[in-house]
Amino acid sequence: MLVVDDAERVLLFHGVDPARQEHRYWFTPGGGLSPGESAASGAVRELAEETGLRRAASDLGRPVFQETTEFPFDGVWYRQEQEFFLLRVPSWAVDTAGFSEVERDSIIDHRWWSIDELERTKERYYPDELATVLSRVLGKDDPQC
Repeated sequence: MLVVDDAERVLLFHGVDPARQEHRYWFTPGGGLSPGESAASGAVRELAEETGLRRAASDLGRPVFQETTEFPFDGVWYRQEQEFFLLRVPSWAVDTAGFSEVERDSIIDHRWWSIDELERTKERYYPDELATVLSRVLGKDDPQC
């Protein structure tokens, strides 16, 4: 999920792989789907669990970015088909009370990032194309803007 505030900053969580403590990265809210769950329903469920923000699946519209990714986490190899929805919100105080045990153990912090900050940082974030995707969906790559 690409949660973007009024200042056009995207919400990212700072995580660490429990099996590789040196592997730290920033990532968007989201997660796996329950059996039979649609991508939009899973996205709003994960959004509520991870941020306290509750929205209806119908608020999301169509995915703005899709990718297939493979990665290790806590000693297990994953392959995920990911769909990212854009959700604009006013300034939002993130509530992580709904974190699962795995999230509590692997998420260090969260913060809001501007596109410029993403383009300048040396820190790792996922998806790799995040700055480009945000520029496109927020209309920042349009010369008319």
